[in-house]
Amino acid sequence: MKVEFAPLNIPLARRLQTAAVLHWLLSFLLFAQVCLGIIVFLIIHNYWFLYLPYLTWLYFDWQTPEQGGRRSEWVRNWAIWRYFKDYFPIHLIKTWDLDPSHNYIFGFHPHGVLVVGAFGNFCTNYSAFKELFPGFTSYLHVLPYWFRCPLFREYLMSSGPVSVSKKSVSHVLSKEGGGNISVIVLGGAEESLDAHPGKFTLFIRQRKGFVKIALTHGAYLVPVFSFGENELFKQVSNPEGSWLRNVQEKLQKIMGFALPLFHARGIFQYNFGLIPYRKPIHTVVGRPIPVRQTLNPTSEQIEELHQTYMEELRKLFEEHKGKYGIPENETLIFR
Repeated sequence: MKVEFAPLNIPLARRLQTAAVLHWLLSFLLFAQVCLGIIVFLIIHNYWFLYLPYLTWLYFDWQTPEQGGRRSEWVRNWAIWRYFKDYFPIHLIKTWDLDPSHNYIFGFHPHGVLVVGAFGNFCTNYSAFKELFPGFTSYLHVLPYWFRCPLFREYLMSSGPVSVSKKSVSHVLSKEGGGNISVIVLGGAEESLDAHPGKFTLFIRQRKGFVKIALTHGAYLVPVFSFGENELFKQVSNPEGSWLRNVQEKLQKIMGFALPLFHARGIFQYNFGLIPYRKPIHTVVGRPIPVRQTLNPTSEQIEELHQTYMEELRKLFEEHKGKYGIPENETLIFR
């Protein structure tokens, strides 16, 4: 295989964009482990005056990811996130006006390998979110696992993510007067194992918890489809029933998160590496589905609203797929 190297005369802006994406990628792949290693090192070498104050504070701060988190506008305004957004680039598209007197659940699809579009649009101040949705605050809900990593949890919360637990979602949707948006990647870790280029498989049929919580709080549902999300990485072939897929699914059940074997390009060459491809991401926010508050919804009410949501999601995909290079014969596969 002939290796294609990056040209030497790449503009500075593109180099900075690659560096920003590398920073983001290493943050999620290595930084959590490094932070945990630092705490273990301090404990082993008995630097009690460093780890005891932090662990004491951590004990009292443990519930913060379920109580709205602790975002930092300073971190969200870092210039590195502008280069991160421009690398792909990432675009946010609004199709319908939202009423800030309501709270909303954005159902984000697809998960992709690393949910790049969700982070770029809802965890930095360089997307068009504030201009398109004035008066709203978005909260990206992620796996609780990330908030159990000492030190790393502080860095993660500074960008705005909060836990995806029921308690956390309820906290966001309980705001009096509206104006909050819970962004939930509904396919979850399981869906990331099917994040192959050109595939549109969504794990949604059995995901009904978000519908129940929407009914309980009277939060409007909004389907969101991120075109290009599955094009950023390639994965080692893992069809259903293969030994690799079986191992991945067993690990996912044990650890709570999936381990897709992905690859894309490198820093100095384009043939192999972990840097995502430069593919545009268009995150399209669909039409809101009105939801009347029902404190104790029946299974029939949940099923009816769930069906309505899937229909609206399919409509959103069909209406916009042609704009983003998806063939007319391609359609969503719900699992």
